Amino acid sequence: MAKVTLKGITWGHSRGFTPLLAMSQRYTELYPEVTIQWDIRSLQAFADYPIEKLTESYDLLIIDHPWVGCAAATNCVLPLDQYLDASYLENQLENSVGNSHLSYHYQGHQWALAIDAATPAASYRPDLFAKAHQTIPNNWEALLDLAKAGKVAIPAIPIDCLMNFYSFCILHGKYPFTNQSILIDNEIGCKALETMKELYSLLDPRFFQCNPIAVAELMSSTNDYWYCPFAYGYSNYARDGYAQYLLRYTGTVSVLGHQLRTTIGGTGLSVSAHSKYPELALAFTQMAVSEAWQSGIYVQHGGQPGHLAAWKNDIANTLTNDYFKQVLPLMERGYTRPRYNGYLYFQDHAGAPVQAFLMGKISALDALEQMNELYQTSLTMDHSIALV
Repeated sequence: MAKVTLKGITWGHSRGFTPLLAMSQRYTELYPEVTIQWDIRSLQAFADYPIEKLTESYDLLIIDHPWVGCAAATNCVLPLDQYLDASYLENQLENSVGNSHLSYHYQGHQWALAIDAATPAASYRPDLFAKAHQTIPNNWEALLDLAKAGKVAIPAIPIDCLMNFYSFCILHGKYPFTNQSILIDNEIGCKALETMKELYSLLDPRFFQCNPIAVAELMSSTNDYWYCPFAYGYSNYARDGYAQYLLRYTGTVSVLGHQLRTTIGGTGLSVSAHSKYPELALAFTQMAVSEAWQSGIYVQHGGQPGHLAAWKNDIANTLTNDYFKQVLPLMERGYTRPRYNGYLYFQDHAGAPVQAFLMGKISALDALEQMNELYQTSLTMDHSIALV
């Protein structure tokens, strides 16, 4: 067989790139006729550029689960259930980290396999708390006190504000997106926003320009901030030697008597419908998300697996100072975003009014009105709406 090169696209952080390089190198050692090359893009580009366009140039794509509505509408990636054994997919379902596997299942098809699992979790500097003879916050009041002391960091760019808005809506008793006529009712929406503002009003304004990576980098390279109550977790920063200072991860605080639920993220591995070598791309995909590779080479090279066995693996937890054991309960309770074809339009724009409210620029009702207008526009983009 002549040598074949598969091209893949992923996002440009050690968690998203390095483990894919390691797996691809090993795959070529096992199957010398196949070479896999990976390109990277920033997290913002990951969100901004239409993935359906990328399928024209790449065989393998790392995707975010809300994109599967577009996949179903355009058929630009392969429905994996038509190519992989049912027993293999059943094993993936049984070993899903929370709802990760099913988040890529939409309108009867599996559009990607969970290669990475994530959700917002609390992170902290154990050395700074120990030096000050303090314990980490376990409730809202203690968190506000620590924020008043200037020791709290939170990523607060629009997308992160929006993801946390979902969490605070659920905290106050209702899920967003359950009604096509309104995103969330004004009573719950205002309560969610006002609760968030209690905390965000105490932050250094710099955080309204920070994503989760920027916050983790800041906390792990300076002694200015001790604690982050919710940001998408990166096991890299919980590994000895990755950054100047080690971060530990744990569950979210209790608010109004309930532990705050968070909105799951992570990524899936999909195969382009335009690939000239679909069988080879499928073979790599199947191996990359297998228990053996997820628990071994993937996590050992900085990956954050999408396979439950890897999250429970003793070696993986030793490598990450129990990151996976600590975050797994949050994954199991995590909220899954909608995946209808217009949802990403909403996600791309609806964080701005949430952030504007938190910065004191508009009222809560104005923010909700803008979000509802965006929601209604997003619904017109998909004529086969299923708000899941």
